[in-house]
Formats: sequence, structure tokens, C-alpha cells
Amino acid sequence: MDPTPLLDSATTDFYRGAMRALKAADVPFLVGGAYGLRCYTGVTRHSKDFDIFVRQADVHRALAVLAEYGCDTEIAFPHWLGKARKGTDFLDVIYGSGNGVAMVDDLWFEHAVTDEVLGVEVELVPPEEMIWSKAFIMERERFDGADVAHLFHARAPTLDWPRLLARFDRRWRVLFVHLVLFGFIYPGERHKIPAVVMADLLGRLEAEVLAAAEMEDELLCQGTILSREQYLPDLARGYQDARLREDVSMTAQDITIWTIAAFIDGARGGR
Repeated sequence: MDPTPLLDSATTDFYRGAMRALKAADVPFLVGGAYGLRCYTGVTRHSKDFDIFVRQADVHRALAVLAEYGCDTEIAFPHWLGKARKGTDFLDVIYGSGNGVAMVDDLWFEHAVTDEVLGVEVELVPPEEMIWSKAFIMERERFDGADVAHLFHARAPTLDWPRLLARFDRRWRVLFVHLVLFGFIYPGERHKIPAVVMADLLGRLEAEVLAAAEMEDELLCQGTILSREQYLPDLARGYQDARLREDVSMTAQDITIWTIAAFIDGARGGR
């Protein structure tokens, strides 16, 4: 089912025009979100926005092009998100992730997939990076696990599993959770996940279980990487916020701004 009929003509023209303006200005960008997901999985979900992904070095250039196109633009959150609005329509210009983990880098572009979105030929966020960025979204009001499961269902046999494992790195447990859920959701499709991948992750789990006593004194909460609000009580109890570690692209100020926004969004009824 083509999502175009679900959009009014003005919104469709806005999205198409924005993509064409960026292409004409030679601003490298990738399409993700609901439109990228549909190209990979066939799952159609109309959303209120349109997601494009750029390198952080290109975000201001992208916003300048969209401003010339007639949009009001802003950096909504300095560590990951810009926005471009025209009337009631808007684009998210994404260069990272709210948790500071999945930053857009050159590999996103090196492995991009060419496809057509709303009649415009564009490059899509690679399925591996789409899985990586979505896997950590486990808020009370939003859980992207179904998107991850649909991506596995559609693309598991052709995924670059070594690159996907490298993306998760020491956060491999999050990937493992989604793979276990996939086997529950689609019991007849478990064969799509390479046995060597499951064996590798099971081996890591066994090794960590055996070594668990060595980490008993570490007061670290990684839940804040999954939800910006739900693990705040743990920080109040003395746990260290994992987002303050060096391999997360967030400062203490970024964390404060992002946390305050969660309560503002909640008061408004969500994003």
C-alpha cells in the first residue's frame, strides 16, 4: 500500500520539494523513519513528520537549504536533532539519537540503499543502522521493537551481521533482547537469524553470568540509554548515568535539556 494517498497533496509536495532541494544543493542525506521502513518491510505507517538523516557536519547546510525552500528551521536539541517547518508540515533533520549512541557517520552513507520515496529517487538509511538506532527506543509512550522485528523478518538473511554486531559493541544485550523477542513473535521464522549469531551472543551471556560477581559493586544505570525519564529514580538513588560515559555523544547540559523536554512533552500529551 502506497502511503501517498494518506497524505494531502500539499504535504506530499512539501516532502518531495524538500528532498529535491537538498539533492539540487548536493547535501548528502538519507531517508529513514516510516518511509524508509516501508521500503524495507512493506509496512505502511503514516506519521506526522518526515525523517532525513545527515552527518552532523552537514546539518547547518541542510537547514540553510530548507530555509531557502521556505521553512522555518531550528536546532531543536544540539546533540542530535534539527527541524524544518512549513505551515503544519515539518521534517526532522537527524544527525544522531536522543540517547547519544547512534550518531550518523560515514558508514551510514557507504552502505545506504537507493530506492524511491514519494516518487523521488533517494538513498535510505541502511537496515543495519535503522535497527541499531531503533533498538534502544523503549519509552513508556514509544517502543520501536515492532519496527526492529519487521526489519529482521524482511532483511535478516541479507543483513551485514558483523557490522550490526559491531554497531552494538558492548551494548550487545540490547540486540540480543530483540533477537529473542523476534523468535517469540515469529516462531516459524527463527531460522532467519543466523545460528552463529545466536551462539555468539549466548556465549557472551554465559561468560557475563559467570563473571557477574565482578560487577556487583558497580553502581551504573544503563536504563537512561533506553528511556530518558523512566530511570531517573535510579539516578536519585545514587546510580551513575551511563550517558555521561565517553562513548556517548551527550554532555551533562544535553542530558538536562533532553530530560526537561520529556516532562514538557508529557504535559502536552506526548511528542
